[in-house]
Amino acid sequence: MADKVTSQDVAARAGVSRSAVSRVFTPGASVSDATAKKVRLAAEQLGYRPNVLARSLLTGRSRMVGLVVGYLDNHFYPGLLEQLCQVLDTEGVNVLMFLAEDAEANLDQVVNDLLDYQVDGLVLASVTLGSTLATRCEAIGVPVVELNRSDGGQGLHVVSDNEMGGVMAVEHLIAQGRRRIGHIAGWEGASTQRAREAGALSALRKAGLGLYAREVGNFDKEQARDATRRMFNDAEARPDAVFVANDFMAFHVIDVLRYELGLTVPKDVAVIGFDDVPTAAFAAYELTTIRQDLDAMVRHTAELLMGRETSSRMITPSLVVRSTCGAT
Repeated sequence: MADKVTSQDVAARAGVSRSAVSRVFTPGASVSDATAKKVRLAAEQLGYRPNVLARSLLTGRSRMVGLVVGYLDNHFYPGLLEQLCQVLDTEGVNVLMFLAEDAEANLDQVVNDLLDYQVDGLVLASVTLGSTLATRCEAIGVPVVELNRSDGGQGLHVVSDNEMGGVMAVEHLIAQGRRRIGHIAGWEGASTQRAREAGALSALRKAGLGLYAREVGNFDKEQARDATRRMFNDAEARPDAVFVANDFMAFHVIDVLRYELGLTVPKDVAVIGFDDVPTAAFAAYELTTIRQDLDAMVRHTAELLMGRETSSRMITPSLVVRSTCGAT
């Protein structure tokens, strides 16, 4: 193997000190434009790359954030995570992503692995950190932000006002004259699901109504399809509207209603989702939904990680009216 180019080699080629080379490759360090230009030219000529891991040992900062994602099937998460990575990149922070598909079983191991990388912070998207690991992270000074989740404790989180969103969804259905309103729930262990359903039930009570039907789709496409079949199995007692806990399930609900059961959306059944993922605007669906403000969620998550904010954030959602509820 060829000898590795060192910062001393770059310093000799550029005619500067080794500390000057270090400053050029250290974000935020003070260095003149002329020196930076000479050093970067010498580095390019020699094929030099700074040793980020070695620098982290000296500074105590890795400039890396660990990101744990429970699942990526939901179209909401790829867009959210892409924006988060872009924002952190502008801060000079790299993202190390781990997928914890069975969050209940292996989240502890995933987080332990991330901490071994000396990450400067953790973002948990669609998963919730247990109290033991949360305490460990706090003890070693690693900030943890739950994104689109809230465990109800004292930890930092950035989440939409899901209860308000549930109220908005059902109030819109009622305003369209719907009275037999069903709900296809997501995973019942998720704080987002519980809050969305609580808002829906509150809006129903206010209107003097009860929940007409309920099934669980667990944020899973096949389970959402099965839930739709069960809910609409009895032609004489079908709901005239359904609030689906997220858009990802709502697309599959609509497909079953239209192509298996022969129902018309929204004439026979109004459908409303939650998230406002890009597919919701496609002509094939034109889904009415509750929009989560991705820009605000990402911005506040980054601010918490960088220490510029210190309090959790609840972001106000908004209603996006398309054609699946009969109003445009």
